[in-house]
Amino acid sequence: MSLSKIKHIVLVLSGKGGVGKSSVTTQFALSLSLAGHSVGVLDVDLTGPSMPRMFNIEDAKVTQAPGGWLPVTVHSANPEAGVGELRCMSLGFLLHARGDAVVWRGPKKTAMVRQFLSDVLWGEMDYLLIDTPPGTSDEHISLAETLLKDAWPGQVAGAVVVTTPQAVATADVKKELNFCTKTGIPVIGVIENMAGFVCPNCAECTNIFSKGGGQVMAQEFNVRFLGAVPIDPQFVMLIETGNRPVYPQGTIINGQDLSGSVDNTTAEPNGQVTKDASLLAYKYRNCSLEPVFRTITQDIVAAIG
Repeated sequence: MSLSKIKHIVLVLSGKGGVGKSSVTTQFALSLSLAGHSVGVLDVDLTGPSMPRMFNIEDAKVTQAPGGWLPVTVHSANPEAGVGELRCMSLGFLLHARGDAVVWRGPKKTAMVRQFLSDVLWGEMDYLLIDTPPGTSDEHISLAETLLKDAWPGQVAGAVVVTTPQAVATADVKKELNFCTKTGIPVIGVIENMAGFVCPNCAECTNIFSKGGGQVMAQEFNVRFLGAVPIDPQFVMLIETGNRPVYPQGTIINGQDLSGSVDNTTAEPNGQVTKDASLLAYKYRNCSLEPVFRTITQDIVAAIG
């Protein structure tokens, strides 16, 4: 299996669509990379592959090599800055156009997932994050069966389950926790996404979708609650335009003052300001969500061991 040299495999799951699994996967990957780990992201959301968009590498093409595919590099390792390599593989790289619809029946989806697990040449890597579609469908079953059959003991670290605070979301996500129980995939913990809104024009963080539903669900299933993540439009702008986040005076998130602009020369090792996609991780350091995910990532790494 092409995953044989990967130390830890983590699935990002949710029973409901639109809760921000891809956003969580992106920030988890960036946080791991900024901590010096080498990271791969495998996008198995076949009908809605969004990871190329999230990493701003939509125009990249997958390279064929003897024995399989080479994943696309988001950025290379920078040992001097303590940043690890980040690479990505997605069906989105194989489509002719960004808007092409993937109209496949279950058996073809299953075959594609298995091919992704066997034919992508990751090489040696600390973490592989697998971004999944919502629900407990063919892709999930194929993924669980293949990983549990071919991975060496302990390689599949478990699943990070994403929800939003509302009861309608947690009700669906509970099914994902039951799926993990039935398939034998350990649950690392639950992330409550969209727990608040960071206003781009004032210093307020408002709980527009309420708060606490994910924590209550985690307690109910006796699994770790990893943290609550607000919505930050500045993160969206970072992904869409490549602009470094800048916050109005008085913006304090989780006790950290994020006011005003940031001196770009202190954020990047070479002091250059550019929209190069390889610098996404450096720009992310100025986002209000970076310290939130840094803490979540540290907890996940500690839980995995």
